[in-house]
Amino acid sequence: MKRYLGLYIVRPDYTEEQVDSLIEELNKIFTDNGGEILSVDKWGMRQLAYLIQDFDKGYYVKFFVNAENTGVSEFDRICNIKEGVIRHMLVKDE
Repeated sequence: MKRYLGLYIVRPDYTEEQVDSLIEELNKIFTDNGGEILSVDKWGMRQLAYLIQDFDKGYYVKFFVNAENTGVSEFDRICNIKEGVIRHMLVKDE
């Protein structure tokens, strides 16, 4: 298992309950694939540097996770098709 740093931006029109539900759903991807969530830090609503899907703001969520390759690829796949996630990234944390 490797340690990863991740960040994703949620649509600004989501309510707090929708954001929390999305966070739980994305965290479950890692735990279902043998990973472990180390921390989740909700940064809240921030101004974007440029428009993404016609949004100028987004709700930022940063997290650390220990994960297998299956969890990483599944997270990437789900974030690409999930309507609520407008940007995401996941990098190895040395």
